[in-house]
Amino acid sequence: MKGPAVQATASKTLVLIALASNLGIALAKFAAATWTQSSAMLSEAVHSLADTSNELLLLIGLSRAERPPDTQHPFGHGKEIYFWSFIVAMMVFALGAGVATYEGIVKLLDPHPLRNVEVLYVVLAVAFVLEGYSMVRAVREFNRRREKMGLGFFRALRASKDPAVLSVVLEDIAAVAGLLIALCGIMAADLGGYDSADGIASILIGLLLAVVAGFLAREIKSLLVGEAASPALRKGICEILESETGPGKPIRKINDVLTMHLGPREVLVTASVDFQDGVTAKTVEAVTNGLQRAIKSRYPEVRHLFIDVQSEAAFAANATRNNPQVVGRADH
Repeated sequence: MKGPAVQATASKTLVLIALASNLGIALAKFAAATWTQSSAMLSEAVHSLADTSNELLLLIGLSRAERPPDTQHPFGHGKEIYFWSFIVAMMVFALGAGVATYEGIVKLLDPHPLRNVEVLYVVLAVAFVLEGYSMVRAVREFNRRREKMGLGFFRALRASKDPAVLSVVLEDIAAVAGLLIALCGIMAADLGGYDSADGIASILIGLLLAVVAGFLAREIKSLLVGEAASPALRKGICEILESETGPGKPIRKINDVLTMHLGPREVLVTASVDFQDGVTAKTVEAVTNGLQRAIKSRYPEVRHLFIDVQSEAAFAANATRNNPQVVGRADH
């Protein structure tokens, strides 16, 4: 269980780093926005405030997800992190994207020159340092996990089962991109005399946050509904099961293998297998126990494993009755 525990600690550490950075940055941005009358900076301040609130929600989700199983939740509370992460996506959209877009439109309707622009540059520089540090830490941890998956960056984002890391990575990348947009808008207003550029930058920040929120909501919704484990994990489980399958082996056929994430590091697996005719109950018990030990030893994230002994004909009949599309399907 060492691997999942280390990953859980890493996820919480990233969230805490992002929380500390965003809180300090939000306060500085609000002060600068009030002093300079910059819509882009105000949008960035709201952005950082939303990110701070999001990190608090993620910490709540991580904490509640660690609660042990109980009578009402026999499989534990792992999906709590998915719920709170979905709330985070909604916060990014409503508080971040909504306010930024509104402020940009207000500035476009009533453009006015910036004041004390040097304050904006100082705050942006400090924000770049803090946000950049948080982003580097988050991306480094994500790349460490991505390399094990053997996927490119975007594909790994889509395949990630840890919404805490996913949220922090996307928020930090969006934060740095938002700072660049704000800088361009402020420079255009300050050096080019184009006062509306500040409002345009605010709208662009809002659109950026809307895209991030939409991506987060889509990915986390899939996990919340019940997403299968990675293809590599499913393939590995099937390989272990197949080691007891074939001529001279106790198992005649693997009917089906189904997986579902109950949390970032908690997987439910059910397998239907057809034993050879004449195999004794004692052999069935010994083989299934051995398979369970082998699978859980190789994949500590498999917390719940059920092997159903069922003839191929009985499986097909039940599958047809319950869901005709399931017949003959196996994850491998």
